[in-house]
Amino acid sequence: MFDIHREELDWGGRKLVLETGKIARQADGAVFASYGETTVLATVVAAKKPKEGVDFMPLTCNYQERFFAAGRIPGGYFKREGRPTERETLVSRLMDRPIRPLFADGWRCDTQVIATCMSHDQENDPDILAMVAASAALTLSGVPFMGPVGAARVGFINNEYVLNPQIDEMTESNLDLVVAGTEDAVLMVESEAKELPEEVMLGAVMFGHRHFQPVIEAIIRLAEKAAKEPRELVEVDNTELEKEMLGLVEPQLRSAYAIPDKMARHAAVDAAKAAVMTHFFADGVENARYDAERVAAVFKQLEAKIVRWNILDTGRRIDGRDLKTVRPIVAEVGVLPRAHGSALFTRGETQAFVVATLGTGEDEQFVDSLTGTYKESFMLHYNFPPFSVGETGRLGSPGRREIGHGKLAWRAVHPMLPLHHEFPYTIRVVSEITESNGSSSMATVCGASLALMDAGVPLRAPTAGIAMGLILEDKRYAVLSDILGDEDHLGDMDFKVAGTEKGITSLQMDIKIAGITEEIMRVALTQAKEGRLHILGEMAKAIASARAELGQHAPRIEVLTIPTDKIREVIGSGGKVIREIVEKTGAKVDISDDGTIKVASSSGDSIRAAVNWIKSIASDPEVGMIYDGTVVKVMDFGAFVNFFGSRDGLVHISQLSPRRVQKTSDVVKEGDKVKVKLLGFDERGKVRLSMKMVDQQTGEDLEAKQKADSEAQREAAGGE
Repeated sequence: MFDIHREELDWGGRKLVLETGKIARQADGAVFASYGETTVLATVVAAKKPKEGVDFMPLTCNYQERFFAAGRIPGGYFKREGRPTERETLVSRLMDRPIRPLFADGWRCDTQVIATCMSHDQENDPDILAMVAASAALTLSGVPFMGPVGAARVGFINNEYVLNPQIDEMTESNLDLVVAGTEDAVLMVESEAKELPEEVMLGAVMFGHRHFQPVIEAIIRLAEKAAKEPRELVEVDNTELEKEMLGLVEPQLRSAYAIPDKMARHAAVDAAKAAVMTHFFADGVENARYDAERVAAVFKQLEAKIVRWNILDTGRRIDGRDLKTVRPIVAEVGVLPRAHGSALFTRGETQAFVVATLGTGEDEQFVDSLTGTYKESFMLHYNFPPFSVGETGRLGSPGRREIGHGKLAWRAVHPMLPLHHEFPYTIRVVSEITESNGSSSMATVCGASLALMDAGVPLRAPTAGIAMGLILEDKRYAVLSDILGDEDHLGDMDFKVAGTEKGITSLQMDIKIAGITEEIMRVALTQAKEGRLHILGEMAKAIASARAELGQHAPRIEVLTIPTDKIREVIGSGGKVIREIVEKTGAKVDISDDGTIKVASSSGDSIRAAVNWIKSIASDPEVGMIYDGTVVKVMDFGAFVNFFGSRDGLVHISQLSPRRVQKTSDVVKEGDKVKVKLLGFDERGKVRLSMKMVDQQTGEDLEAKQKADSEAQREAAGGE
């Protein structure tokens, strides 16, 4: 019934199995892949006819996780998986980025790749397996895919590269790098690092490239046994059309791409395109020699060629810069009066308005994942409104691009954050892109670093980012620093590097061609370092390190520890006590299972009141100590004083004042703030307090002072 084919290999100390022919047989390509006890089903389906009216390759990649894979039921009210999580979106992008450049030019059939995690062993991350399975399914499907692609994760533990480290090993790693590529070249890199030098990062990329070659070989062996016949793709020869168009508008396009201003340049390009359309469709669309989509596609190719020729021939770019110069930078901090930290970072025509907000433990984000529910105390959200590029558009929930760019900036800044026990705040950074013409994600990295320092977050070092581009024609190439949007669009590479003066914290690379060599990556990394150091210098003009104190409106947090057997008393039945503390003091209180309590408020008085209250429940007052108190009741025989949280004690009339007191009300009345010394407890355990032993102005212990004076007098007398 089943015509099953499989390939097995030992990869990184675990068995990788690729199987086809048993599951999802109606898909064009389907591979059931396992690594350890983690399994992923990847399927590919391509429409039978091309999609009309499109000038791009209509590819959709979806990664999805099923909670049954880890033996769990989803949290929340609806007990089924819903909209894609951030992780699913990010892994979908990981799958898409290395395979998209490998489809044949002119492929216009709707193509969908779906990878579903069916089992998760809590050891092997399914993201790499999803990429491998998707590559294998595409190779079997018969679509014009110039793969296969391999992928691997690389860690750096004890100064050694580790292939596909397990999930628990990643806590010890200074690097989390995912690399994908073909037999000959690297296509995609995504990483987070702890200030690693350029050579270590390059070595990790090449290490991963070498070690996924056996996977590519296994996919090829599987394809030799089970691949479908290749789909027919009619190649269109546009040589004559391009030659005619070049003669028509080459001078006009060259002039357009010499205009530095983005909006003026786009207007000039649109005018050139209008001239082309008028020329080819002067007698109407029905009588034209070519269809409109074909003419538009060739015009787009011609744009790219003119920009690329200019750069390679002259070493000058669209806006007149040389290959290495970074656009002018203006960095500002403290631009919002009520925000905890804010920054405006402008680089050329790209601008990020970044705001940092500090919160408490109750502001942490709960994440429900296959590995369990955990809390995230650092969030970075990136927003890209249409006005940032002078366009109108729909506003809604963040798309894949916004989630991906936000995560890239998160990876760049995250390694530089203080440890949570050193700075026990929940941190949210929001980047509003207000202008965009080239790498708003790297502007977000710079703006986030500035806003965090403005908020008083003690970063280990400021972080900056820069986007690099590539023009590659045969053996000639040019690496471009701080690329414009048009250079990104018309170039061959988007290579983003973020880090500190010491090293790299994040590296992301996407290639639009069949891959690049180690030599080109080394040049790009070296050039990126020069640009990053320059940007850090410009940022330092606004702020060089974290402010010594938190902003005026930021919450303060005090941390204390109580015995674990006292936690129940602090919380109270049904949370009654903790709610009362919060309501009456105005402070936020977060209690951990280990007895750690975080008390937060923007008011120091609120924090002190809550801390004293908690201490009064979780500990006992000490005999001989002096406390601030409030008179709560006046009696003929003395006054009752609230002095230790909710604890009250009696100041007998004889302890009210050094002089003789006739009536208690002659000395105190209800509501008076007083200072008291704890004398001890009577035979029934009642608290005994004294006011006369304490200087009510300074809080000095008069009894101790009297003893010290007497001792000094005796010593003086003995010396004489």
